Amino acid sequence: MRLPRLVLALFLVAQAYDGLFTLVAVEALGPAAEGNVILGSLMTLLGPGPTLVAAKSLAVAAGLFVYWRGLVGVLGALTIYYLAGAIGPWMYVYATWP
Repeated sequence: MRLPRLVLALFLVAQAYDGLFTLVAVEALGPAAEGNVILGSLMTLLGPGPTLVAAKSLAVAAGLFVYWRGLVGVLGALTIYYLAGAIGPWMYVYATWP
């Protein structure tokens, strides 16, 4: 697999895991578990499922656009950001879950 496709695949996997981890936490703890105030508010209005599908669809569309534009470095940076800023904190939450 070439590096650009690998970066895209990692980005897509990070989006999927972030959505899954967020859904599990929100189902257990309510919309307050979502750190993004806008998404938390939308979850209260629309429900967590539709909100996360819309948010992750937008993120995936943006990632695909960046990939198609050939900005693999930007996509790689976004992937690292998601791993450090979203997946990492969720892993900590689940590791310390009561």
